[in-house]
Amino acid sequence: MRVAVLDMYNNRPGQGIRGIRSLLDGNPLVSHYEIFNVRGANQVPDNSFDAYISSGGPGNPLEQHYPWYQPWVALMDDLLNNHQGKKHVFLICHSFQVMCHHLGIAEVKLRKSPAFGIFPVHKSEHGQGEPLFKNLADPFYAVDSRNWQVVQPDPDKLKSINAQVLCIEKERPHVDLERACMGIRFSESFIGFQFHPEADAHGMMVYFRSPQKKREVIRDHGEEKYNEMLRLLDDEHKIVHTYKCIIPAFLQAASQAVSVR
Repeated sequence: MRVAVLDMYNNRPGQGIRGIRSLLDGNPLVSHYEIFNVRGANQVPDNSFDAYISSGGPGNPLEQHYPWYQPWVALMDDLLNNHQGKKHVFLICHSFQVMCHHLGIAEVKLRKSPAFGIFPVHKSEHGQGEPLFKNLADPFYAVDSRNWQVVQPDPDKLKSINAQVLCIEKERPHVDLERACMGIRFSESFIGFQFHPEADAHGMMVYFRSPQKKREVIRDHGEEKYNEMLRLLDDEHKIVHTYKCIIPAFLQAASQAVSVR
């Protein structure tokens, strides 16, 4: 199986591409993968790959004036509308936000404060039967790092494209704010998530224990949040399990589509 990785980090350092690479490097179903620097070098692949993983990244997901935007959207529209069941697509965080805004199926807006940490994610009614969630508890845990959010999904627009909300963020009874939409299955072979299922515990542990990153997290989020991150990263039932389940299950589904073509 040939996989295209769409790097949306705009030449900024991040853990996402490293996490995606580690999942692809260790997967026997993947014969070849290629990384495209979408936002940093206007590199957008053609539609000849078997599967596509488009990463998270920084910045405003509503901005459309960049030269990469139209080619990226055109590719996504082509894969969504013309290659159902054949080409599999997986969107992460920033890519998920851009696609939701492009399709007009939900509101995408700034959060009142950034989300940062490891949080429970709750399955929706549709999410209870989602194949990628088969081996995950309800709730399951995931890395969440974002300034923007997808909220108020439009039921009629979702229905018009047969899309389904799969999961939402943790309930906060003490906060009078709507819960963000954390995952949508756009079609049989097209799916996206607000959180980071590519985050691996070991790599992130090394990253957050570096003196510079430790200082940054404590400065921005406090020492309690920093210690909680390390504790949850060390729990094999939290993001370790999510990392081992979601993207590997996506690759399995994509490979099965290749085998029947």
